[in-house]
Amino acid sequence: MNGAAQVGVQPAPSGERLAYSIQESAEMLGVNYFSVYRLIQRGKLKPCRALRGKLLIPRAELLRLLKTE
Repeated sequence: MNGAAQVGVQPAPSGERLAYSIQESAEMLGVNYFSVYRLIQRGKLKPCRALRGKLLIPRAELLRLLKTE
């Protein structure tokens, strides 16, 4: 088995993206745009940065949050 493989992260079904914008994440979670920023500030969501510094929320992070809440 490859040691670099991430354990516990499900592959995205075809057609699903690996990361979503703040606005898309908010819509998926059913919360306000600013609530996603608060979740990031509190350490509940770990964003990644795309080109030009745009924040994206990885699909795995959204799934993890939904499982814990």
